[in-house]
Amino acid sequence: MKDPIVKEGVFTETELGIIGSALFFTYAVGKFANGFLADHCNIRKFLSMGLFVTAAVNLSLGYVHSFIFFAVLWGISGWFQSIGAPSCVVELSRWYEEKERGTFYGIWIISHNLGEGLTWILSTFIVAALGWRFGFLCSGMLGMLGVFIIWQFVHDTPESEGFPSVNKPKAQKNLSAEEATSIKKAQLAVLKNPAIWVLAISSAFMYFCRYAINSWGIFFLQNEKGYDLKEAGIILSINSIFGIIGTGFSGFISDKLFRGGRNVPALIAGLLDIIALMLFLLVPGHHLWIDVLAMIMFGTGIGVLICFLGGLMAVDIAPSNASGAALGVIGIASYVGAGIQDILSGLLIEGNKIMVNGSAHYDFTAISWCWIGAAILSTLVATFVWNYTGQKKLETQSINK
Repeated sequence: MKDPIVKEGVFTETELGIIGSALFFTYAVGKFANGFLADHCNIRKFLSMGLFVTAAVNLSLGYVHSFIFFAVLWGISGWFQSIGAPSCVVELSRWYEEKERGTFYGIWIISHNLGEGLTWILSTFIVAALGWRFGFLCSGMLGMLGVFIIWQFVHDTPESEGFPSVNKPKAQKNLSAEEATSIKKAQLAVLKNPAIWVLAISSAFMYFCRYAINSWGIFFLQNEKGYDLKEAGIILSINSIFGIIGTGFSGFISDKLFRGGRNVPALIAGLLDIIALMLFLLVPGHHLWIDVLAMIMFGTGIGVLICFLGGLMAVDIAPSNASGAALGVIGIASYVGAGIQDILSGLLIEGNKIMVNGSAHYDFTAISWCWIGAAILSTLVATFVWNYTGQKKLETQSINK
């Protein structure tokens, strides 16, 4: 939606970058706070509330033209969106044992890419036909449908439905004082664990490049490579479609082929993303097959990394009754990285714009290398915990005994 908004003169590139960062920063802090809260909450109620407020905000955004008001609403949306991921991870930890969690985590995290892919396809066609305001309106209506689905089909714990508990400390609906203290100790152990913070830094750089493409990819394809809005949306949707493949198989492959090890597939995925970004950003001209190939590679790699760096590796390390806290630490770092990216991208893109006869011309060289550099740093930092995940799991779990 960025290009139509800029061309209408509603907001500048820098203002759009600041607006985007407002969501990422509130999402970052919210994911941290809500990760800790989710360990204690009724997930059905918590998740429904978050999506309801998010949908309501989207329904109103198409009618807002004030930069400050838009940024504030977008930030509110970010906070309530941040309830989603930690709530789902806590739900997975409550319902599935560790030996099968990677497989189901990979299935769940498909939702990231499935939602993105549908967004690129649906929103670009809706915006092209009806204008950018209807993009927000339609997303809000779909969000309200999601609230209904959650309320009908999500259940808090196995015990609440008459099944035996999977993880005793986390499956209690009404926690005793002793159990609550155990959760607090486990959450404190997460905060003190250096490996989780290393993974958080790596994930921050990964989210920097992930949201660089998600936030500015269509804008880049339109203004650097000459695609129209629909073509650019379809190309970006390929990224999300192959992200589904990456996430869907990542947990299963690591569980079955690498005996729960995530490091080797994470490294392969990181290198794949670096190569993909170089193809996408550095090859000049309108080459459809190169851009499609780049999005296939990037989507597959990011899909794996969202699963591993974005949560599962930290959940593997963390005590079983502090999964929400682990995801909260990863989340705050990841979305701070995404927020910094949006501000920096907006500034560099507008700063390298030249107006010629009323038409904007952009030089994307600086921002391209910035995005590629973030992918390289993410891959390098992740190697610092190469041997940590497997050998430290039992040490962190011993805190609960």
